[in-house]
Amino acid sequence: HGPFRNMLVRSIRRALPLAVRARFSSTLVTEKQDLNPSVIEEECKSPDFARPYTFAPIRESDVSRAMTRRYMQDMIDFAETDVIISGAGSAGLSCAYELSKYPEVKVAVIEQNVAPGGGAWLGGQLMSAMVVRKPADKFLDEIGVPYAEETDDYVVVKHAALFTSTVLSKVLQADNIKLFNATASEDLIFKEGRVAGAVTNWALVTLNHDTQSCMDPQVMESKVYVSACGHDGPMGASGVKRLLSMGLVSKLPGMGCLDMNSAEDAIVKYTSEVVPGMVIAGMEVAELAGTPRMGPTFGAMMISGQKAAHCALQSLGIQPRTIEGLIGEGEEEGFARPSTSGPPLPRQTI
Repeated sequence: HGPFRNMLVRSIRRALPLAVRARFSSTLVTEKQDLNPSVIEEECKSPDFARPYTFAPIRESDVSRAMTRRYMQDMIDFAETDVIISGAGSAGLSCAYELSKYPEVKVAVIEQNVAPGGGAWLGGQLMSAMVVRKPADKFLDEIGVPYAEETDDYVVVKHAALFTSTVLSKVLQADNIKLFNATASEDLIFKEGRVAGAVTNWALVTLNHDTQSCMDPQVMESKVYVSACGHDGPMGASGVKRLLSMGLVSKLPGMGCLDMNSAEDAIVKYTSEVVPGMVIAGMEVAELAGTPRMGPTFGAMMISGQKAAHCALQSLGIQPRTIEGLIGEGEEEGFARPSTSGPPLPRQTI
């Protein structure tokens, strides 16, 4: 029959290209799979994995509940704390480590970045080695970071990340410390003439206040606030910048040009409680004191952090214990032991 035959021919013509394409596509998939059959067909011959490795079953919702429950409980527990450390760079982490020796002191560390460590994951100019001037090598000995003795004056850690990951791991293991990373300190709580905590928000929210409608913050109350936010930058030196805008310091000269020999001593010297309830540490000290920048040497960050911890303890009414080996034998004349109550800052009226 003519009409039926014509309809059948048209149907076959339409179907034929589809069948050819499907067969061609199937051939390509087969060929792609055959290009590297070892990925699927060959297994690791290690005896440890002779049998399939099977994880315990879990519901996806249980994962969400476990994370949310723990984090929200941490937020409740640390809504009021003894010490807040703002900034988890080398100075902030060293401060937290020193405070880990005092389990009765509750410490919250706030870090705006997802990855703690600040600029201490690399040395200078994106190179990996870390230079530490003596006697700060004693701090490396204490936390167990190996190094090479280059000269009588400094040591070299083979990778800066070795220091940062070690001190970070010790801080995270401490029962009295909680790290809140990806969290920004947007402002200070200030009442009755004293810094009394931090105004916090998710860092991504803080960075997008100009793109969204109002997204209000949370707060953490504290007895002492340690600002270790580094030198000037997008969120750098935020603590001392706020002190300036509040009129609690008269000027903010910014750090001076690089001079390693004077910079590191000065950073430790001027680490102090600059207004009641607020201690500054690390490169934020240089922004307020106008001291030189130090460049890629890290000893002052470690010792400034330790001193900031002692300043915080004294502000809490706790007498700090002596740091064994802070100054080595025979070094008293060459290196002045830092006092926990520094002199007035240069060119600055508090």
